[in-house]
Amino acid sequence: MYKRLAEPRVAEALTDTPVVLIVGPRRAGKTTLVRKMGDASRAYVTLDDHTVLEAAQSDPTGFIRGMDRAIIDEIQRAPDLLLAIKKSVDEDYRPGRFLLTGSANVLTLPRVADSLAGRMETLRMLPLARAEIEGSSPTFLDRLFGGRLQGIQDAIVGDDLVRLSLLGGFPEAISRSSERRRQDWAQSYLTSVLTRDLREIADIEKLTDLPKFVRLLAEHSGQLVNYSHFGAAINVSHKTGQRYVGLLEQLFLVSTLQPWFTNTLKRIVKTPKLHFLDSGLLAAVRGLTFERVKADRGLLGSLLESFVFSEVLKLMTATDQRLRPYHFRDQQMREVDIVLERDDGMVAGIEIKASATVRSSDFGGLRTLAEACGDRFAYGVVLYDSSEAVPFGDRLAAVPLSALWR
Repeated sequence: MYKRLAEPRVAEALTDTPVVLIVGPRRAGKTTLVRKMGDASRAYVTLDDHTVLEAAQSDPTGFIRGMDRAIIDEIQRAPDLLLAIKKSVDEDYRPGRFLLTGSANVLTLPRVADSLAGRMETLRMLPLARAEIEGSSPTFLDRLFGGRLQGIQDAIVGDDLVRLSLLGGFPEAISRSSERRRQDWAQSYLTSVLTRDLREIADIEKLTDLPKFVRLLAEHSGQLVNYSHFGAAINVSHKTGQRYVGLLEQLFLVSTLQPWFTNTLKRIVKTPKLHFLDSGLLAAVRGLTFERVKADRGLLGSLLESFVFSEVLKLMTATDQRLRPYHFRDQQMREVDIVLERDDGMVAGIEIKASATVRSSDFGGLRTLAEACGDRFAYGVVLYDSSEAVPFGDRLAAVPLSALWR
């Protein structure tokens, strides 16, 4: 069983917060974690059980009444339970009373978010990080802001890095021995999410067109969002295309990364970027195999960028630093793939390169970012396919991709 980066955070939250909600994609390991953290005094119920779901939906207050300490799995299937939980918590505010999981972001429902304000802590749990798979304790983000990144003697490089990017992090997928079987699992997973889970959270008038819509998004992973282009692919409006992307975000299939900007730079692109949250799913949707990517390394770039973006989000769960992720691009096309801004205003930049060679020109976006931030710029790195760390000037370096999980 993997030790999850979220586990210490969940345990800590249960000591001082009445309701703790773990959200993330289905089959990411949320149920395994909460059952591991449960004990004999904590009842476990899952709303994937149709009888239990019927009881929860028909009488939410009665369902919650009498529950002292409970784990409720897949809470998005009966969101009215959260209103009943609010009433129960207001009457008995002891910490750790309810441990919930959700495979859709129920906090996007205004009445739910408002009802549990100050009573609930929400933690995101994505599929396995590489550090979790290797059993390491990652310190990349702390070392990034401290400017203390070094080479990695046993770094994963070359063909092994391609395989790693194609693997993704879903426990059931990585347990399969062949690439074909992993992609079969991914296709089945997507079908389930797009038919059952999506139908539960929204009315979709073009449900049969969604696989085509998702394939288009996969082709644009790592690129700027264009809702009109996305919508036109299935003959819907810009607004509907934007809504569909938002729904896929609620199910943790994709994420839009907002642009970083400052008043000191006037000509900045203020369009979000799109990323798939699991590189294994992205590879399956695009039909990317090891042989295909090995034959055309140009296919690796966007796959690797989404892999790194997802890894960084997972590492944010484990650090004590409060960080917000962005991307940066100006109208001269100088860009930084990931910009991390800390709550004290310090900024670090990460550029991803699917190559074993780094040139000074690869730091153009990072230098622009550093100039805009001034003293607020902590450090900037180009992550690349190598084991060596190479300085490229003040607060800039090329660093092995394997530093992410060390």
